[in-house]
Amino acid sequence: MQKQFFIYFLLMCSWSTLAQKVAEEGLAKPNALNRALNLEQKVEKTDEVIIKGQKVPYKVTASTQPVWDEDGKVIAGLFYVYYERINVTNKETRPLVISFNGGPGTASVWMHLGYTGPKKLKIDDEGYPIQPYGFEDNPQSLLDVADIVYVDPVNTGFSRILDKATPKTNFFGVTPDIKYLADWINTFVGRQKRWASPKFLIGESYGTNRVSGLSLELQNKHWMFLNGVILVSPTDLGLKRDVVSSTALRIPYMAATAWHHKKLAPVYQSKELEKFLPEVETFAINELMPALAQGGALSADKRKAMVKKIANYIGLNETVVAEQNMEIPFDYFWKELLRSEGKTVGRLDSRYIGMDKKDAGQRPDYNVELFSWEHSFTPAINMYLRDELGYKTDLNYYIFGPVQPWDNSNNNTGEDLRMAMMENPYLNLLVQSGYYDGACDYFNAKYNMWQMDPAGKIQDRMFWEGYRSGHMMYLRKEDLATSNDHLRAFIKHSIPKQGVPAKF
Repeated sequence: MQKQFFIYFLLMCSWSTLAQKVAEEGLAKPNALNRALNLEQKVEKTDEVIIKGQKVPYKVTASTQPVWDEDGKVIAGLFYVYYERINVTNKETRPLVISFNGGPGTASVWMHLGYTGPKKLKIDDEGYPIQPYGFEDNPQSLLDVADIVYVDPVNTGFSRILDKATPKTNFFGVTPDIKYLADWINTFVGRQKRWASPKFLIGESYGTNRVSGLSLELQNKHWMFLNGVILVSPTDLGLKRDVVSSTALRIPYMAATAWHHKKLAPVYQSKELEKFLPEVETFAINELMPALAQGGALSADKRKAMVKKIANYIGLNETVVAEQNMEIPFDYFWKELLRSEGKTVGRLDSRYIGMDKKDAGQRPDYNVELFSWEHSFTPAINMYLRDELGYKTDLNYYIFGPVQPWDNSNNNTGEDLRMAMMENPYLNLLVQSGYYDGACDYFNAKYNMWQMDPAGKIQDRMFWEGYRSGHMMYLRKEDLATSNDHLRAFIKHSIPKQGVPAKF
């Protein structure tokens, strides 16, 4: 009797200890809300997708991996979704693509369900939401040629800070973001046994700062050398612009937008976009920049000629251009171009049209394209992770998460990428831009490449591609196919033949 009581007592103590552990770690009871991140949770599933007419079987893993502080204490957990092609015999030669989005403060959902993953959200051919919401196979996915992991930084997606005493400055800034993510990538590559694999980073928008900085951080602090960095709709990468350059560089984007909305004279409107834009680019660099640099010293005749050219290229009247001293703000352009029609154009994608309460004003009331994207992506990612993959949590999937204030100081990411390329002869760069992106415009992306490499020593390892869409060029069906093909070609180009040494 005493022995039975003793066993019962041990079981009760064990159960009590386990219950306390569950409460402390936030591991949900079956009928309770699971609003804490569970580092132990992992779901795996096998599936297949037809890509370019070829059946590609794969395993998908949705899980988390810790972030540790310098003392080895877990301070955060990052959620990720990892796709591996199954019928691959040699992982050593199989490329690994590590994918980030931007914000800062956005999840990896955009490129995950919009661009390179084996599933994509249901939208129309131009990228607009349709109902019923959902997702479908992506016949353009990159998974036929590379494995892909989509990473959600702290406070995006399901990723969260676990140690509430940890200062948020450990995560929310250009430098700390790069530092902790480099540590995380090192751990992931080790755990997944991918050190031998050719490795690529892809980032979109602010994510281009992130992966540019990571290229050098991984190389110098973790001795991990990459084959390629892909910048989708890049920021200025910390490369400074003055008033003259920033004013002139935006004109080609405005010209592309005016062309799309058929606001140009027939002499320009009748040209193919890709044949029209080089003329505007040449004007911006060779004529407008010198004219703007002269300021008040510019002659009246020359000023009048510049005003006329700008107006003709960007679809605004000469009076408006003159009143703005030839410095047309982005906000004003988005409001002014279609003002006579009672409409506005989108910031991140000027193909999108909005309507304001008043036609008067200096800027649109809202970003029409962003609301459109949230409309279609949010249901799709929740349906996919929770229902299709079976990842169980009551956490809110942060499409946009709380990461402010963000420390933007010490943004030298463009210079970091240049240095990484100088140190690593294998490292190549691909930049992808949408002509109608007014937030990270295509001509500034080209300018980045020129300024990163002013001596022209590594231009043969830098590649740029443009598309007739906006910030998320892949949402347009035609560009989804083309842009993924460009990724395939870049990856193939960036992997040297066996035995070819890394040297200049």
